[in-house]
Amino acid sequence: MKEANESSNVVNLGQRLDPSSGRGGDLLNAVRNISSRRLQQLIGNMFEHVDDALFDLAEKAENNAAQMHYFDGMREVRKRRPVIERAFLALVSRELNDFAGGTRSAGGGPSAPAPVPGSVELSLVADNELEESLAITSMIGKNETRLTRDLFAVNQRLSVICGGTRIEDATNPIGPAMLSQAFRQSMRELSADMRVKLIIYKLFDRYVMAALEELYQEVNAELMRAGVLPQLRHEVSRSGAAATGGAVAAGEVPQPLPADDSEASAELLQTLRALFSARRAHPNVPLSAMTVGPLPTANELIGALSVLQSQAAMLPMPQPAATTNTPDIAEQVLQLKEQLMSQLGSLRGQRPGQIATIDEDTIDLVGMLFEFILEDRNLPAQMQVLLARLQIPYLKAAILDRKLFAHRQHPARRLLDGLAEAAKSWSEESDRDGRLHDTVKAIVERLMQEFDDDMTIFDRLSAELQQFQESNRRRSELAEQRVAESTRGREKLEQARRRAAREILNRIGDNVLPPLIHGVLSRAWANYLVLTILRKGEESNEFREALRFIDAFIASSKPVRTPEAKRDLRQLLPGIERALRKGLANVAFQEADIEKLLAQLHGYYRQQLGEAAPAPAQPQAAATAPAPLPIPESIQPIAESAADLEEDSTNDPAEDTIAPDVREQLEQVKALKPGTWLEFIGQDEHFERAKLSWVSPMSGRYLFVNRRGLKVGDFSPYELALVMAEGRARILASNALFDRAMDAIVDRLSHEEARPGESP
Repeated sequence: MKEANESSNVVNLGQRLDPSSGRGGDLLNAVRNISSRRLQQLIGNMFEHVDDALFDLAEKAENNAAQMHYFDGMREVRKRRPVIERAFLALVSRELNDFAGGTRSAGGGPSAPAPVPGSVELSLVADNELEESLAITSMIGKNETRLTRDLFAVNQRLSVICGGTRIEDATNPIGPAMLSQAFRQSMRELSADMRVKLIIYKLFDRYVMAALEELYQEVNAELMRAGVLPQLRHEVSRSGAAATGGAVAAGEVPQPLPADDSEASAELLQTLRALFSARRAHPNVPLSAMTVGPLPTANELIGALSVLQSQAAMLPMPQPAATTNTPDIAEQVLQLKEQLMSQLGSLRGQRPGQIATIDEDTIDLVGMLFEFILEDRNLPAQMQVLLARLQIPYLKAAILDRKLFAHRQHPARRLLDGLAEAAKSWSEESDRDGRLHDTVKAIVERLMQEFDDDMTIFDRLSAELQQFQESNRRRSELAEQRVAESTRGREKLEQARRRAAREILNRIGDNVLPPLIHGVLSRAWANYLVLTILRKGEESNEFREALRFIDAFIASSKPVRTPEAKRDLRQLLPGIERALRKGLANVAFQEADIEKLLAQLHGYYRQQLGEAAPAPAQPQAAATAPAPLPIPESIQPIAESAADLEEDSTNDPAEDTIAPDVREQLEQVKALKPGTWLEFIGQDEHFERAKLSWVSPMSGRYLFVNRRGLKVGDFSPYELALVMAEGRARILASNALFDRAMDAIVDRLSHEEARPGESP
């Protein structure tokens, strides 16, 4: 009788409480009270240390500007501290209330607002958001790993008192993820420099996150006293993740939990299981009959794969040409299964008759994943052969953790996606020093040599890859910015050149100017006009004065036949001389050259005014040819005629005259966004991969750079569409490798299911 009474106080996993019930509500209230009390103490303690930390940094600042940032931050924190504390505690309280009431959204948790599109500070905001996100993500990951045991127990007990709803690290209202995001959102109340905010995040990590262990222990102790999973055990694998079935109360049967945290991924897994089931009903690659024996356990499979992995790690690196002669994937999978069975037989002394259905499906699924990698044109051949070596390590990972194919944020999945994203930008030209190739190769080799059953290696290698990518990103962004600025400068110069040429040509019109006047306008003054547009703008007084000079200069060349005309010309000449001296000095004329040119003009005007003997008559054909002038060779005429100006332009043809295949590509070109990668193929079949860096708002031209930020080319929309229609350029996929592979595998299996009677 006594034993029955004791067991009645234990809340089984199968006895899921209704959070709206009296007991469930009381337990959640207890969790809320404990959390609110402890977090209020922790956040207050943290802010007590902010002043000292910022003061120390101000004293050590490298310059006055940095010092002022810290002092300004101290003043702002003192002023806004109460608001931030209240906002943080209110957000946590709201999450706990929503959690207890079952009203929290599926996404869960407070999120930081995105930067406002169109802001002139958008680039700076984006950089700050990135820095902030990296700090938060790092803090969450570190503390979730550190607190695995206590946090897991809180998750399980909250799941029980919330009616069996699955609670994970990311959805626990008092977990590191939710608390960090709540603090991030409350920090929106602080208008301080990002350097100051990052210091405060470090202090939040040190004084709040570091003390969560005591909070979780108190919550767990309270729920254990209430009879919620009092004998819960947490078995941790070497990866630090909970082992399957590890969280059970003694003597209880664990309840099955969903395989994924999103409906889409769960649906994908269900689809894959159904397709593999149909495939087994009509096998194309059946296992041959073997000696009957017990099914190998997961540990046996991992042991056998580890042997095969060590053997594969010693093989020489295959050459890219091997990708064109790879055997059929079904044959590869059969070979791997046969090797696996042989190795299992060697390890256990008896060859198993078969392997479990779920393990066979996993082998086939990983095989299809790596077949996709070998066929994925988004990856250069040199990178395909590197990544293809990871088939056995990823098969081990998939057997160790069945969630690999379900969770987009699974460490192994993120590593493979990261490697593929880095590989997508690779080309020999952009990686002359081999740093990217060697980094990917080193990660592959480390995984081959070091991965046993410790899944944390994927996180470590992902962090190393991210660090490498980040250091390269900073360098490439600087180079990319210089290329964009240079291109923008050239376009502004070209636009100014055309404007200046049009102004001069329109004002000359049908007039036949003397060579001296024509030469000054089309060369020296045209360049001064360009310089004025670039420096002062087209709305400036300087530009309007430069245009008035053109009119006056042209007027000064007209025949002078009356006393009034002579008077008008004499009145124009001082202004013409002053304007010429100023303008010519701005376009690199030396003083001696200016005096020489003015002397020629003085002689010309004396002839106009009848004060000197006229020059000998010249043939009409020479009347429009510029005479030699003391104009620097670098100053060339902008344009001799409107026709020359039009020939220089790069106008695309009218759309109704474009060939249908080019028009189709043109629609794709117009939809391209900066950041999209393309592969360009040269005349010698040499390829280069380039990212769309910038679309000119002036000319509409598309600027492409390689992974180092160096210019690869620029095209008008029509030119790019034409190159694509000719097969000399193609757009590379922007979505993650794993997502593309899963879609391709489902599509392939669906077609196999539709043709079950066909032979392989």
